[in-house]
Amino acid sequence: MAVTPFDLLAPGAPATLALFGARVSGLVLVAPVFSARPVPMMVKSALVVLLAVLLVPVAQSHLPAVPLLTPSAIVGETLVGFALGLGAAILIGAAEMTGELLAIQIGLSGASIFDPLSQQQSTALGQFVHLLALALVLSLDGHLVMLDALATSAERLPVGLAVDVPNGVRGLVGLGTQVFALGLQFASPVVAVVLVANVALAVLSRAAPQLQILQLAFPVQILVGLGTLVASLPFIANWFLGWEASYDAMLTRAMDSLTMPGVR
Repeated sequence: MAVTPFDLLAPGAPATLALFGARVSGLVLVAPVFSARPVPMMVKSALVVLLAVLLVPVAQSHLPAVPLLTPSAIVGETLVGFALGLGAAILIGAAEMTGELLAIQIGLSGASIFDPLSQQQSTALGQFVHLLALALVLSLDGHLVMLDALATSAERLPVGLAVDVPNGVRGLVGLGTQVFALGLQFASPVVAVVLVANVALAVLSRAAPQLQILQLAFPVQILVGLGTLVASLPFIANWFLGWEASYDAMLTRAMDSLTMPGVR
């Protein structure tokens, strides 16, 4: 379908712009980088206005009818944008959870530093894996992929179309399980190796009770854990090379849950 220039004086044009701006706001609210707390609110607001103005011709070209500006429509459009940003946020959150889990397993949970993105205290390993995943996603044009998904959503769910809010919320909550599943998947090599090392130390303590096993366990656990993490980083990075497929799969689930039953 051809994209026509946006005419603010056309019937329903102000409502289309306002509703699509709500969709963009939902994306900026949770999407990685866009939602970072160090980004000033004025910059975020300007970004919402800019993206809405630039992409509203795409949304207008896919309108089945003139949209109505109602509170329920605003909530629905915000929820659609929230789903677009949540898909990427889940992947980044899974990486951060990996680091937090590794810090506990390795014994470095006490090494906390200030996270400039969330402006909260987090473990050093959690922040390292989080920033690594964020750098990988950005290097693969992740911000452009999210903007492309925003434009594509105007065709999948046209602006102003009724949204199944209850089912959509349940679907988005269900996507949250991916944080734990992916986080455990990334951390599983280190967790398994540390577990084997701890079992070996337990057997050694029974075989040689005279050894000061507590003084030996902590450095061995840290050394084995960090060594396994370094060895598994290429595999984590390789998974993120195909992150777009996982992102598309989560968006498909989210859009299906937000679509009204009669429209699917």
